[in-house]
Amino acid sequence: MDTAIKILLVEDEANFGAVMKSYLELSNFEVQHCKNGLEAYHYFVKNDCDLCILDVMMPEMDGFTLAKKIKDLDPNIPLIFLTAKTLKEDIIQGYKIGADDYITKPFDSELLIYKIKAILNRNLNEENENNKDEFILGAYRFVPRLRTLHIADTEIKLSPKEAELLKLLCESKDEILPRSKALKLIWGDDNFYTTRSMDVYITKLRKYLKTDSNIKIENIHGSGFRLLQLD
Repeated sequence: MDTAIKILLVEDEANFGAVMKSYLELSNFEVQHCKNGLEAYHYFVKNDCDLCILDVMMPEMDGFTLAKKIKDLDPNIPLIFLTAKTLKEDIIQGYKIGADDYITKPFDSELLIYKIKAILNRNLNEENENNKDEFILGAYRFVPRLRTLHIADTEIKLSPKEAELLKLLCESKDEILPRSKALKLIWGDDNFYTTRSMDVYITKLRKYLKTDSNIKIENIHGSGFRLLQLD
């Protein structure tokens, strides 16, 4: 595995966390160990991670709450719960939140490595499938690499942020693109000013797409935006 793969390990038992960190690093992962949910959340907001391994029973913020907050920021981030909570209800809750795996302690450390690699490889394959050269939106053809939007004989040149935002909308077409995800990926911050800036860019994209009345960018109150093709 590439050493660039960054794992956020959240485990409040200091000794176990240190052992896990060392074991993961032996498999060439870069690991940040946080000892409670609040510390982990603050780290995740400011840093890029490729996968999160979360305990459930922790001080400050439990693992389920942390997972929900992480998923709000990045719905596609892979999550593994690594916990002593073995009740069926807890396992179901973990998967409902969006966990890729739920592993109960004690566990086989070697098996954990294989599970991590399988999850990362699957996500990479999905990302490659989504990395399309162009998108067809009704009467429009959008080429992200060239930042161009075509309709009939007209070519619209998009700014870098317009192109990035439209690409994110296309990749999550018919699904909600969380506002926080777009702000983090494009603007690098989620505050009042970047939120207002994003609203301006959404207005611009709507203007570019208005020729085809079947293409809509819908505002989902409190969540984000959704690109719809009505026809």
